[in-house]
Amino acid sequence: MNLFYAPDIIQPYYQLTEEESKHLIRVFRYRVGDEVFFTDGKGYIYICTIIDANPKHCKVEVLNKREGEDRRPFQLQMGVAPTKNISRFEWYLEKATEIGIDAIIPFVSFHSERKDIKKDRLNRVVTAAVKQSLKSFHPRLHDLIKFKEMIALPFEGQKFIAFIDEGVTLELSEAYQPGNNAFILIGPEGDFSHEEVNLAKQHGFIPVKLGPSRLRTETAAVAACHTVNLLNY
Repeated sequence: MNLFYAPDIIQPYYQLTEEESKHLIRVFRYRVGDEVFFTDGKGYIYICTIIDANPKHCKVEVLNKREGEDRRPFQLQMGVAPTKNISRFEWYLEKATEIGIDAIIPFVSFHSERKDIKKDRLNRVVTAAVKQSLKSFHPRLHDLIKFKEMIALPFEGQKFIAFIDEGVTLELSEAYQPGNNAFILIGPEGDFSHEEVNLAKQHGFIPVKLGPSRLRTETAAVAACHTVNLLNY
């Protein structure tokens, strides 16, 4: 099964953009009468059939709409500092989308080496992972914001900040209670500063560790994402 992303899909007919049409007809070689699957990224899968196989303006008829199988009873939001090597951050986005995540907030903190991102490019990475892993939900990728702005965002659920320090002994796997929404912060290569951790604590974030190993930013972020999903399995 191939899955395509169409956030604005409507019933009973939908016309693809020129780029999407070319992809469907030229690359995948779909023809009139073929069945095609789309996701709107909001939790639904659309079963369609091609009625016009034009590579510039392909048109489909929506036959059925159903809920996706990746609907979950909890929300996972993560704030992650983009890595200096942006490909490592892209890897995290891909893997987190495959595992299951609802929102990703890139942020800049005291030790950040990267202070800019190309959101459109990163969003394409997320979209590709949505299609590859057959997800009906498309994670929300927020604009890059400052650390102080991020920790002040409203959130209903448990909040954690991963921090490497001798005084932090509580494991995320012990602190997180399955079924609850979770907001987890993962710092840059140089980790968070003590001042940032203290400020986060004032906003309700609990310092946690992610195991005995010292992990790269992108590895820690994937580990945290997997931990929450595994505990809810």
